Parts: sequence; structure tokens; C-alpha cells
Amino acid sequence: MGGGNPTHFYHEKSENMKTIDYKFNEKKLIEEFQTYIDSTYRNGHYSKDKFQATEFIIDGGHGTGFCIGNVLKYAQRYGKKGTSSDARKDLLKVLHYALIQLYIHDEDL
Repeated sequence: MGGGNPTHFYHEKSENMKTIDYKFNEKKLIEEFQTYIDSTYRNGHYSKDKFQATEFIIDGGHGTGFCIGNVLKYAQRYGKKGTSSDARKDLLKVLHYALIQLYIHDEDL
């Protein structure tokens, strides 16, 4: 895939940039996603001694399989377990594992 800086989209700025009128509430949802990710670092549920198990899995060379497997797991579970709130959390997990996989992808370039 590759070549180039994976963050190049964020460095291009224009003097004529206007506020974007998001149609699907993306700004608020991204802020909520950020809060969710932050909670995985703060609450200690996913980490031990300031390391997340995912770090060890990635370092062991199994990150892609782990992340894609979890994306599939939570996507397939969506709406089938618990409440509407539980289903929403499953979607946040899908996004989080996809974001971690994006990191792995970029590191492998």
C-alpha cells in the first residue's frame, strides 16, 4: 500500500477552510470516541502496570490478527447481546480496534 506520510491529510491547510457542516453528527461522535478511548487508559480495566495487553500482542507480531479478529467479533455481536447501550459500546470497540489496526498498518509501511 504505502508510500508517503500517513498523516499528510492533516498537514494540508488552506486559508479558505470553512467550518464543516457535518451531516451525521461526526464531530460529537468523534469527541465521544475520544472519551471512550481515554477511559480505556484511565480506568485500569484494560491495562496492568500502565501497559495494555494489546501492546504485548502487537509486540509479539500478532497485532493484525488480534485487531481484525476483535473488529469482526464486536461487529457480529452488535445488537445481539444486552441492551441498546451495550450494542453502542460494541460499535465503539469496533472503531477502537480498527484505529489500533490503522496504527499497526502505518507502522508496517
